[in-house]
Amino acid sequence: MTESTTGASDPRVGWIGTGRMGVAMAGRLAKAGVDLTAWNRTISKAEPLQEHGASVCRSIADLRDKDVVFTMVSTSADLEHVLLGEGGLLADGGRQPGIVVDCSTVSTESSAAMRQACEDRGVGFLAAPVSGNGKVARAGGLSLVVSGRREIYDRVAHLLGHIGKSATYVGEGETARLVKIAHNLMLGVVTQSLAEITVLVEKGGVSRHAFLEFLNDSVMGSTFTRYKSPAFVNLDYTPTFTPVLLRKDFDLGLAAARRLDVPMPLAAITAQLVQAAVGSGRVDEDFAILLDLQAAVSGLDLKPENVAVDDGLGTARGDERS
Repeated sequence: MTESTTGASDPRVGWIGTGRMGVAMAGRLAKAGVDLTAWNRTISKAEPLQEHGASVCRSIADLRDKDVVFTMVSTSADLEHVLLGEGGLLADGGRQPGIVVDCSTVSTESSAAMRQACEDRGVGFLAAPVSGNGKVARAGGLSLVVSGRREIYDRVAHLLGHIGKSATYVGEGETARLVKIAHNLMLGVVTQSLAEITVLVEKGGVSRHAFLEFLNDSVMGSTFTRYKSPAFVNLDYTPTFTPVLLRKDFDLGLAAARRLDVPMPLAAITAQLVQAAVGSGRVDEDFAILLDLQAAVSGLDLKPENVAVDDGLGTARGDERS
């Protein structure tokens, strides 16, 4: 039995936001037997959770009696709306949940404002953004970074353990937001670098799958390069993270760099290449289209290689969509 935020066993948990990431993360809780009720603006996106024993509600207000409510939304404005907007979780001055855990990637300013709004109402607040995407979440491979009062973190750590493989507590306030933004800056820079060197070797006569197999088995390979290899080899741009969302994170990261007086020339250059990806109009595909853009300016016409490639999650992905 687990200790809830109220001192009783088995906390009642609410979930707001069941997009690609949210439904996978909430599904981990439901499969673990957590008492879970989910809300999403489009109800049908939350309904698959019912297969795992979760409930679905039609109003955010239905979550106000929960011990813990997780939020997983796209933007700072979305977070502010679901918490403080009309019909929001904290909006009407009535019953409030015990703790809000926000897993979205939002600005430090918005996070601080929502933290203050929660604390003014006697509600605990944790910033808990994640590293990974929907497929990684379903496989239990997410990493979470968490900030807020340590005693609140300790009260929900068992729930975070159901969602991902690790949760790292990094301190008070909004420190988790800065860590996640720094992480996503590296995500973009590494992907652009991977695109450049992959195009270089292909133009020199080496297949993408052979090069990436070598890279992934070398000291330079990583969980991320292995995970992105099927997309690069087979040009499968089924979205896990779009150029628009990556652009948002570069905007946040470079703003933090200016605020803290940290020069970031590589990040600044990559931000312009991410903007070029957005400007290409391919905003509904995966940000791995950076490979296509690099090939285009290098005079290389890419073709899918249709080779099954290990993505590091226990599956080999060929030319099928996943």
